[in-house]
Amino acid sequence: MVFLMPVLALVAAYLIGGIPFGYLVVKWTTGADVRASGSGNIGATNVLRTTGRAAGIVTLLLDIAKGFVAVWFADKLTAGNIHWMSAAALAVIAGHAFPIFLKFQGGKAVASFIGAYLYLAFIPLVAVLILFAGIVAYTRYVSLGSVLAVGTFPLAVWMFMQPPLSLVAAATLSGAFIIYRHRANLARIRAGTEHELSLGSRKARTTTGAGWRTRRP
Repeated sequence: MVFLMPVLALVAAYLIGGIPFGYLVVKWTTGADVRASGSGNIGATNVLRTTGRAAGIVTLLLDIAKGFVAVWFADKLTAGNIHWMSAAALAVIAGHAFPIFLKFQGGKAVASFIGAYLYLAFIPLVAVLILFAGIVAYTRYVSLGSVLAVGTFPLAVWMFMQPPLSLVAAATLSGAFIIYRHRANLARIRAGTEHELSLGSRKARTTTGAGWRTRRP
């Protein structure tokens, strides 16, 4: 019985993480399967790129929310046990990446990572999100910003919180997992073929990009 609530918390976290909001938002708004467009990913970046700003923002917020709710629920079920809450963070990330509802073909889990650690490690998360924003603003590569943010997150957790080993381990494992999920993006960055973030029209992005490059010394 002593392990019943923690196990329930982990199962719930995985199932919550597996709710494919990107797939559902696009299906409900356009009738299309987002996996057939762009990168084929169900995450917010691909939804933004293929379906539009509103759908992308809604997907992002919902994916962040499910990470937050999964760890909050684990907190309530385990009476605030940081070890099980850290495990729940890993479970919700795994659920997003390998959702049972989509034959285990999910996203890269960055937004669920944000939601989980928004509850578990707020200040370290804010620190790496500032880093993420700066990198994306300069390079326009969301994938590069994501990789560098999650890669430095364990250090931020240790520096700002000096937490139990379980939280540092969860931060390290989830960061390493997300970097692994971005290996194709990193290869495209090296090849110069990675998609750049644009909140405007495709035409505007191309024109602005060309002008920016010609102005560079």
